[in-house]
Amino acid sequence: MTTQRARAYARVTVTLRDLGPAKLLPAEQSRIRFAADTLLFCAELDGDASARTTWADMAELCDHLVDSERWTPARADELFDDIWACGPGARTALAAAA
Repeated sequence: MTTQRARAYARVTVTLRDLGPAKLLPAEQSRIRFAADTLLFCAELDGDASARTTWADMAELCDHLVDSERWTPARADELFDDIWACGPGARTALAAAA
């Protein structure tokens, strides 16, 4: 785990604390926590089917939050980016480009 991933995880938990009770159903909060946990402890997205499935679930959830007009696109994108940053995605993409 890196400092950047830990900071992203902290941003997700702050979002859940601040917005979760008012803007998210309990099941949605659980899905977000599960995704952040899964990606935080994932070493490599290519080899982790669970992490990829969880990532796809977050894309669907963020789209749903926007489509239902409970969240703005900007806010959903911020959450999506923070969840992505919990995982090894950026590092994996950089390593592949090298």
